[in-house]
Amino acid sequence: MSEGYFKRVTQYTPTRMWINNPTLSETNKAIAAGAVSCTTNPTYCGKMLANPEMRDIVLSLIGEGRRMYSDASDIAAYAQRKSVKLLMDKFLPVYEAAGGVNGFVSLQGDPFKEDDPANIINEALKDLSLGKNFIAKIPTTEAGLEAIKYLAGRNVPVIATEIMSVAQCLSACEAYRQSGGGAPVYITCIAGIFDDCLKNQLAAGEIDADRDVIFRAGCTLMREEYRVMRENGLPGRLLGGGARGLHHFTEFVGGECDITINWKGTADALIEGDTPVIERMDAPTPKELLDALMQVPTFEKAYLPDGLKPCEYADFPPVRLFRGQFEDGWKKLIKEIEDYGK
Repeated sequence: MSEGYFKRVTQYTPTRMWINNPTLSETNKAIAAGAVSCTTNPTYCGKMLANPEMRDIVLSLIGEGRRMYSDASDIAAYAQRKSVKLLMDKFLPVYEAAGGVNGFVSLQGDPFKEDDPANIINEALKDLSLGKNFIAKIPTTEAGLEAIKYLAGRNVPVIATEIMSVAQCLSACEAYRQSGGGAPVYITCIAGIFDDCLKNQLAAGEIDADRDVIFRAGCTLMREEYRVMRENGLPGRLLGGGARGLHHFTEFVGGECDITINWKGTADALIEGDTPVIERMDAPTPKELLDALMQVPTFEKAYLPDGLKPCEYADFPPVRLFRGQFEDGWKKLIKEIEDYGK
């Protein structure tokens, strides 16, 4: 009998699975299936409010927050923290069994305040009190890089997120190196959202490219981040994210990296399909594919190590797309708070 896809991935390769934005029941299933850690983002409560399993739980936390705070943003932050704390409690045995190497649960704050490094730092320091398996999720922008350097220097575990380019990857690794800290740091590549951005540009007539080429852009970018980090001995472990298809996990199997995926539609599909474990991370990128992708301006900027300057990170189209999703999720939470009890 099969041990299950993710347990076989763990057995035969150095690749590990994280679960993203799960419900409590999905968390239990993911841990049983072999998930080593968990990510959430600012859309978490907004998504959970639309989920029958979680809606009443989040509404109850909003009610608690309203008795403590008058400002909707403070109530939203309270509900987000308390919701994520439920996930942290479930992953705490994983953290303890692994000696603090796995079992992390990430928390990322108000996306409308991500341009202020002091706010990012202060919110992360508050989040530390939630539990020892907390990991700060910080955007890799100019403001976020300041926060990463400060927090990592105080041995706070960090996920450098919203990375859509090799330049951001290099900046995040350098910020961690300069921090002098020793806590775990994960360097993301948000491959699926990157693909979505190029698909949107293609549909809008902003770029001229073959759909099959665009389909492979995010995977090609992540492989390049992986190569650059390994060949240059850069600190941190690569963490794939933003999966929009099964290939955003399976194409990276075999790499010394972690991949965060949703349970529904991705993790459960890979388990149900009893997908074979095939190592693909080190597969070479065909020259013809790379040549075609380099004709796409957004991809070229993302792929070249000097394609972007730090002052351009926040406004890079794939980053803006990702943050826009976070902002929409946060707005849903704020609206629920404002409508509470009506």
